Amino acid sequence: MSLEEQVQQLLDKQAIAEVLQRYSRTLDWLDDEGQAGCFWPDAHIDYGFFTGRADDFVPVVMAIERSSQRRWHFLSAPAIAFTAPDQAQVECYGMATGIREAEDGSWSGGLYGGRYLDAFAKRDGEWRIASRKYIMDWKTPLDDQPGNEPNPDFPLPVLQIIASGHPDYRVM
Repeated sequence: MSLEEQVQQLLDKQAIAEVLQRYSRTLDWLDDEGQAGCFWPDAHIDYGFFTGRADDFVPVVMAIERSSQRRWHFLSAPAIAFTAPDQAQVECYGMATGIREAEDGSWSGGLYGGRYLDAFAKRDGEWRIASRKYIMDWKTPLDDQPGNEPNPDFPLPVLQIIASGHPDYRVM
């Protein structure tokens, strides 16, 4: 591979990694448009509970995210294998949580671990997810979570995102 091809491959790997980071951020901050921009509209999506096109999936997943008052997604560094200059197979591990307030005022949720098996495609110079299969490997409950008020003994702010357009969100 020439130096120019090696540099292009590094740039492409970085662009793919940034799509994955944007995927997590836009879920957590309830950015529908940003979430849609991670996928090609015709991408095939298989999450088990949903199988179909990305343009149909994004409203479904965003409704699920809106059902939590707090959410957090974290993805590992991706493994990336190029199958062509404009196609790549990508795999990464992920952890996610969703926390909700119950009617009795208690806060709880779950922590989920799994992996994303993706195919990426570069169209008109832009990388996006062209197909995705999600596999959940494990789940554990998160009971007795903090509410919206900071702990007076260790008063860190508590972030609650219940709608799009949070004032702390920055489009990146």
